[in-house]
Amino acid sequence: MSVIVIEFITLDGIVSDPDGSDSTPAGGWAFRHGPETVAGDKFQLGSTLDAGVLLLGRRTWQLFSRLWPKRDDPFSARMNAVPKLVASHTLTNTSAWANSRVIDGDLVDAVTHEHRDVIITGSLSVVHTLMAKDLIDEYRLLTFPTVLGTGERLFPAGAPPALLQCRSAERAGAAVLARYARTAPAG
Repeated sequence: MSVIVIEFITLDGIVSDPDGSDSTPAGGWAFRHGPETVAGDKFQLGSTLDAGVLLLGRRTWQLFSRLWPKRDDPFSARMNAVPKLVASHTLTNTSAWANSRVIDGDLVDAVTHEHRDVIITGSLSVVHTLMAKDLIDEYRLLTFPTVLGTGERLFPAGAPPALLQCRSAERAGAAVLARYARTAPAG
């Protein structure tokens, strides 16, 4: 089991409001680069998505539950079919998006006891919680040629250090997809 974080990110590390759904002044920065940069399986999830579980925070789940069920392309079919865990203390009805359920109990316990690969998209509070417990195995970051100067950062000041290894980097439209994995402990 691996915990994989996927994020749209700016050159200066901002991950907030890439699609503009939060109506922030700089929101929508990722989608300004055209659909070829953001459409389809840009994070190369493939069979990982087929055999894994998607973990989302409440706000990300609510946004996605309005978008994905209406789509029917091959990647959307995978997103709609994958089991979805939702980290929320307030959400009770997950019927808007198939195969979704609210985590019963503690987020960290749910992740550590999961046997499938866990894929987290967006959901910054979930990512930060798992980051603080050193549970992230891989980051797949689609970095856009944008500098915002302000917004929520993937790696905030005071976050625990992480030694990562670049597994791959390649152009994806106007962005660059880089995969960083946890390094093996020295021994």
